[in-house]
Amino acid sequence: MVFTIAPMVNLGGRAIRILEDGWTVVTKDDSLSAQFEQPLAITETRCRILTPF
Repeated sequence: MVFTIAPMVNLGGRAIRILEDGWTVVTKDDSLSAQFEQPLAITETRCRILTPF
């Protein structure tokens, strides 16, 4: 199984809104934000980080 953890870090509030494109997420207060993704592969024997830092 492969899945991604994708946190969003905001300088302002945590409330968000999704733009009309149905994909873009921004904060309601228009504060600066950063988002990153960490994909993981889960096998029967271990968890493997697919994009190590």
